[in-house]
Amino acid sequence: MPSKFRKSIVNFKGKLPTPGIPKASRKPPGQAPGTILHTGTQKLEKILITIHDFSENNFKSIPITEIENSAPYLSNSSKTWIQVRGLHDIETLKNIWNYFKLHPLIQEDIVSISQRPKVEPYGDMIFIVMRMIAVNNNDLETFKSEQISFVLGSNFILSFQESDEPIFEPVLKRLEAPGTRLRKLAVDYLAYALIDNVVDHYFSALDQIGESIEKTEELVISDPKPSHLQNIHSMRRDLIYFRKSVWSLRDGINSLLRDETLLISMEVKVFLRDVYDHVVQVIDSIENQREMVYSLYDMYMSALSNRMNEVMKVLTIIATIFIPLTFIAGIYGMNFNPAAGPWNMPELTWPWGYPAAIMLMLIIALLMILFFKKKRWL
Repeated sequence: MPSKFRKSIVNFKGKLPTPGIPKASRKPPGQAPGTILHTGTQKLEKILITIHDFSENNFKSIPITEIENSAPYLSNSSKTWIQVRGLHDIETLKNIWNYFKLHPLIQEDIVSISQRPKVEPYGDMIFIVMRMIAVNNNDLETFKSEQISFVLGSNFILSFQESDEPIFEPVLKRLEAPGTRLRKLAVDYLAYALIDNVVDHYFSALDQIGESIEKTEELVISDPKPSHLQNIHSMRRDLIYFRKSVWSLRDGINSLLRDETLLISMEVKVFLRDVYDHVVQVIDSIENQREMVYSLYDMYMSALSNRMNEVMKVLTIIATIFIPLTFIAGIYGMNFNPAAGPWNMPELTWPWGYPAAIMLMLIIALLMILFFKKKRWL
């Protein structure tokens, strides 16, 4: 999960625990299938295209402006990763899509950033959609969330993202190192590495949400406030968003393992099983944290109720102490005639009558307080 999992995404920011996650916009209803419409926001001035071409002994990272410049790298025996950052310029994207002959539905899903995670085969290509959720390095109490799309071919992989966040920097550093498994194996292993990189960020985000839950729990126990309830609801919404972003990914990776395709080798499927296990762990953690948040809500309401009971107990005891005192004061406040004979108020004409009445009230109040303490009501 948060929601800058509790308010932006790319960046969503909130109070103490976790930030809130904004809802992505959607296309107007009634659009024809394959309608190309960017539903996100422009985060870059122009689209950035970078070619990462590699083999066992060589690695090159070259920025290009025209997709046709990738032809020399795609035609040789090396493996090629074409990284596209920015989804606002539809014309530039169409040049890329047409060059690789991507299906219109793939084109539509790439720029419609509210897609659920999925894996779909399209002939000699596999289309993968994921949701990146990670801790913001500049502010550990915020997150970044972004849709990432991959198109896996026989000797290439395309990646599309809306911002220029360096989310794949760890994979690039591994590609730069000679002799690594990334360099030796086919491009399907690179696809695994990119998917695994996204899933690994989920654990960091969940750890942050877990810390937020613990902090809120301590505050709720010590001094529950309305702001804590707002944080609890914010965490609950973020975990729901997180769950929605991860749950479908489990089915997608399972389809990569189950379906027979020449694009994914048996050797790479072994590694994908490990990613599947990680996704299951993430889902289990999300469910556990959701239960903790629900318990936190019950704890908040219980603490609030206990505080109210304490206040009511004190007020009740104070009122109870003053009942006999009010009775005495009421009796002595009645109008009596000193010459009324035997029915005159006792000690009404005695000089020490008033101080004696006050002293009697104090003694009664003290005796009641001692009685309450003995009964452990105070």
